[in-house]
Amino acid sequence: MTDLPAVLVAGGAGYIGSQTCKALKASGFLPVTLDNLSTGYRQAVKFGPFVQADIRGRDIVQETVRRYGVTAAIHFAAFSLVGESVRDPAKYYDNNVGAANAFASALIGAGVQAFVFSSTAATYGVPTAWPIPEDHPTVPINPYGASKLAFEGALRWLGEAHPFRWTALRYFNAAGADLDGEVGESHAPETHLIPNLCKAALGAGPALTVYGQDYPTPDGTPIRDYIHVADLAQAHVLAIRRLLAGGDSGIFNVGTGEGATVMQIIAAAEQALGVKVPYTVGPRRAGDPPSLVADSSRLKAAFGWSPKHSDLDTIIRTAARWQKERPY
Repeated sequence: MTDLPAVLVAGGAGYIGSQTCKALKASGFLPVTLDNLSTGYRQAVKFGPFVQADIRGRDIVQETVRRYGVTAAIHFAAFSLVGESVRDPAKYYDNNVGAANAFASALIGAGVQAFVFSSTAATYGVPTAWPIPEDHPTVPINPYGASKLAFEGALRWLGEAHPFRWTALRYFNAAGADLDGEVGESHAPETHLIPNLCKAALGAGPALTVYGQDYPTPDGTPIRDYIHVADLAQAHVLAIRRLLAGGDSGIFNVGTGEGATVMQIIAAAEQALGVKVPYTVGPRRAGDPPSLVADSSRLKAAFGWSPKHSDLDTIIRTAARWQKERPY
């Protein structure tokens, strides 16, 4: 037990999880990371205690809740590769639904009543509105999005059956790195556009592959809404505060409301870094919709949140510094 309100962060050794742990600590919470390190990094756990365990471990989850006096939890410990989900949907349903349900059930059994879920814009599928509101139809076109949507449904019923309030944050494209350079994006393999772009620009990786130039967009490349990871982390902190203050359960988009094509990102990177970005054009990736841009007005009204660091220049510069200097 500590004097600080403790938040259990499943997947806190990962990219968004570690940034959120930093934001929690800065906001007066004790972030307790629970991670099996299958994709996360021990070096990223810098802001509170670490428990190496799997979220399916009911006993260790409940023991951790008791040891630290955990009052709320955030769940980041999901698989998130769209292409892999298409090739191996069973893996995604097993972890993103089955393991997530085991984790939530253990928390409920231990008396935790506030829960924030890392969801995704992939729940919407191919949007018919721009920007996308939360009440847009959810018709995922890949197993990753479908698995996240399935657990959102489970949360609804868990909240009906127990004193368990939850927030699902459907975020768009997390990007950039910590403003202080303490934590950042390190995936193996790396599938995200901006870190791969930065590696190509810095000569630290192969030429960037642009996946598809035949989408119904102004330059034929997909449009995405890029949100700086520090802004995204702050949304999680505000969600915890709101739930602990008695706020209702619900679903919220997290994005900037502005979209950029892949070619616009390349142009912005060349401007920010002062170098050419080598790239080739390849075929589309299975399960990628043409455009995903958030309507985050519900989040802004309920949380008083707004993005502070999500301009493309800040995103690219912080990402490039991390890729150049990253310690893990």
